[in-house]
Amino acid sequence: MKKLILNNTHENLGAKMIDFGGFYMPVQYEGVKAEHHTVRNKVGVFDVSHMGEIFVSGEQSLDFLQYVTSNDVSKLSVGKVQYSYFPNSEGGIVDDLLVYQLGKNKYMLVVNASNIEKDYKWLNENNSFKCEITNKSDEYSLLALQGPQSLDLIKQISNSNISELKYYNFIIGNIGEIKDVIISRTGYTGELGYELYVKNSFVTDLWNILFSTNIQLSPIGLAARDTLRLEKGYCLYGNEINDFTSPIEADLTWITKFNKNFIGKDIIHKVHIEGRTRKLVGIELIDKGIARKDYKIFSPTKQIEIGYVTSGTMSPTLNKSIAIGFVDINYCDINTIVEISVRNKKIKSKVVNLPFIK
Repeated sequence: MKKLILNNTHENLGAKMIDFGGFYMPVQYEGVKAEHHTVRNKVGVFDVSHMGEIFVSGEQSLDFLQYVTSNDVSKLSVGKVQYSYFPNSEGGIVDDLLVYQLGKNKYMLVVNASNIEKDYKWLNENNSFKCEITNKSDEYSLLALQGPQSLDLIKQISNSNISELKYYNFIIGNIGEIKDVIISRTGYTGELGYELYVKNSFVTDLWNILFSTNIQLSPIGLAARDTLRLEKGYCLYGNEINDFTSPIEADLTWITKFNKNFIGKDIIHKVHIEGRTRKLVGIELIDKGIARKDYKIFSPTKQIEIGYVTSGTMSPTLNKSIAIGFVDINYCDINTIVEISVRNKKIKSKVVNLPFIK
């Protein structure tokens, strides 16, 4: 397992550490529920330095990224960020990612930790555009400051103009005495937040600076990150999406732009035109129980299997058991009653709107 630069810091804080995608990561400190509420109501910081950073440059970099990603990269300009995915030739998803335009013909792709090598290889295999592709994932650390008090905190430690930074935009500014920090107004929690990219040699200083203000800041682990993203209905690679998932079925049509050519376009467009046979939906459990990944979903009237759960948890915000899953298109209307098989017991549930919380 790879260890984070701040590994000793996390262990000294009493973090429970686990193997996550080949990285030794803090899963929780104080406890999932407390950490979850901290991010929803105050501010917390995640060490997500396991994420990958792949840089693309060259005169044809825009054309290259238009071809290998689903969203319209031409809509970007310097200082903007875009959510996208890498479509494969079979109509599935290689990975989901963020695309940052750093300069003219210069981009940073932020990819999932478990897919770094896979994505880097896939990009090179499809690089007929003579672009320079550099994997700098081992050189960068990433701290995610998330919660309604995140702006107040960051304003105390930076003289950069953070207040005017819009959602899915970034600047390269300072945090304390640390220069050239990529400060991005993005996140994976649904709250106001900022993701901070620095070279590894500065991450210890960055961590200490974040904890130096008069605003109480708490470290947050991966477990709360998962409950937070699930309440917002955000996809997690390996759960909601993978190499065999249709992005149309996963409700990613909004980042699928058919006005350009990209890998797998014809197959994905066919699903879009002809209609999907299943859909990713939110589910609220009515009876007592917790749904987990791969639990089967049934029709209570016909007693036939109609889908499966991709993610499930007890929502700390709603104090209800919630899940996301793929359901046959005939059963995806809001308030449709379904049953989830939990330990050989059928749990009454209903289809609800995503996200679970606004």
